[in-house]
Amino acid sequence: MPDEGIFTPDQIRSLAASFQQSRVLLTAVELDLFTQLGRQLLTSSEAANKLGTDEHATDRLMNALVALGFLRKVHGKFYNTETAANYLVRGSAEFMGNLLHTNNMWNSWSTLTEAVHKGTSVHEFENLSSGNWLETFIDAMHYRAEREAKIISLMIDFTGVKKMLDVGGGSGAFSFEFVSKNPGMISVVFDLPEVIKLTKRYAEKYSLEEKIDYIEGDYLKDGFGTGCDLILLSQIVHINNYEQNKFLIKKCADALSNGGQIIIKDFVMNEDRTSPAIGALFALNMLVATECGDTFTEKEMKEWFEKAGIKKITRKNTSYGSDLIIGKK
Repeated sequence: MPDEGIFTPDQIRSLAASFQQSRVLLTAVELDLFTQLGRQLLTSSEAANKLGTDEHATDRLMNALVALGFLRKVHGKFYNTETAANYLVRGSAEFMGNLLHTNNMWNSWSTLTEAVHKGTSVHEFENLSSGNWLETFIDAMHYRAEREAKIISLMIDFTGVKKMLDVGGGSGAFSFEFVSKNPGMISVVFDLPEVIKLTKRYAEKYSLEEKIDYIEGDYLKDGFGTGCDLILLSQIVHINNYEQNKFLIKKCADALSNGGQIIIKDFVMNEDRTSPAIGALFALNMLVATECGDTFTEKEMKEWFEKAGIKKITRKNTSYGSDLIIGKK
């Protein structure tokens, strides 16, 4: 982005039209076009036959993907670039399944103007128990969390931690990494029943069933138990409003053993809420996608801890845009 908010007309036009490139890529991902190509060279007609799409339209889409650098075209046949083969072909080690969730986000972000009028999300989401929305969302979160967890695990003091509570733990990526690095520790993943079904699949994949327990429920309504040495809320507080988070942190404090710690991992905004930029944009993502979600400042997060009786509060910066706010009891 230009410095000091100085844009040329060409830059403004480019920014306004950038959705076109995004839509080309996301449509290809939605169609699973890169996977269908695999390591083959196919004409657009052959690709359309595999995809069940219109031949003319598929040709134009694939030409655009060549222009963007995701495909190559030789003698009328298309093939994946190295980038596409590495990251966009299902089954590859680095497959970016999180883009399927990004494609879902397209629909909610298209309602931004109306959401700004109404002050809350106006988008209708699929029922959690139907369709593949939830599975693609959890897969997207896992893709990111699996990588972040390796670094975050080095930033946390696990001394004396025997029991961890992973609130809204999703796929369990952080729990898996933490218990793997700390043999004497177990983790309890707390999430909705529909999510826990998916968590158990991931636990089986990593052969960690014996190190992971589960609680099914709503974190604003159901109990956490007691005796927790570490409670993690990774990318959770942005789903709620200020008062809900104050209540949630108090619940966590009540479930915490003396000397235990609560860790909020989330976007931490500066006081005028304009930085980090990813957090400012994510606040709009919460506007279009949730009833009352938002991003919060360090001051607000410290207030939640202090009102819960937790005074020892520190901040640790990560390289992921989101940071750690840690409170010890």
